[in-house]
Amino acid sequence: MGMDVIDYKINGAEMQFVEIELDPAEAAIGEAGSMMYMESGIAMDTVFGDGSSQGGGGFLGKLMGAGKRLITGESLFTTVFTNQDSLKRKVAFAAPYPGKILPMDLKQLGGTLICQKDAFLCAARGVALGIAFQKKLSVGFFGGEGFVMQKLDGDGLAFVHAGGTVMRRDLQLGESLFVDTGCVVAYTSGISFEIQYVGKVKTALFGGEGLFFAKLTGPGQVWLQSLPFSRLASRVFAAAPQTGGSKEESGLMGGLAGGSLLGGMMGSDDD
Repeated sequence: MGMDVIDYKINGAEMQFVEIELDPAEAAIGEAGSMMYMESGIAMDTVFGDGSSQGGGGFLGKLMGAGKRLITGESLFTTVFTNQDSLKRKVAFAAPYPGKILPMDLKQLGGTLICQKDAFLCAARGVALGIAFQKKLSVGFFGGEGFVMQKLDGDGLAFVHAGGTVMRRDLQLGESLFVDTGCVVAYTSGISFEIQYVGKVKTALFGGEGLFFAKLTGPGQVWLQSLPFSRLASRVFAAAPQTGGSKEESGLMGGLAGGSLLGGMMGSDDD
């Protein structure tokens, strides 16, 4: 099946959404739960796998596609939005957290883009979603977020989401960049990805950074994000009360519940 050529408009600043305009019979695929709105005349259908082999490939092909998505931590299903009207209709997909939506023309990027497993938002029908295992074993042991990534194949438009501010770097042949693994959003297929040891142990223990960085070597393009969702989530979790209320309130209530304070007061009244 050929790629659908879609028109789009990205709206918003910090919390963006992308509007996709579909001609009659055109379709877009979206990650589960990413749809914001759709106009009348658009039919929504949940399919097994990524929808790229819809109408062909048989059950085994669809099962393989769904299995690839499951390995990356995504749902077994994707949603296909098809314009069944005789006029142009719009469907919109929203970013899950503050950041930027990046339009990626796979045809101009060599037909393949490798991105973080939670970066994919939506795409034109015909874009295949797969997995990209890193070739070097050390990445699997120490790479964390960068070990299993999504691979987008095709010659159509795909939209990925990045947290915070986005930076794109064009790396020349042999040029390297050292990046926190969570800050890597996407890169083209010519980029070599490996894990590099930081150096001194005290740097990792007291510097606030991990023991290992991602080493990206050109030639190719790299997209980086300033705020990975994992970093945002860990900060929120660290600041949030673990038992309700503030830490001081939790300590006081714990003392009251344990009877250390209240029990002492009651004991003095009984004497």
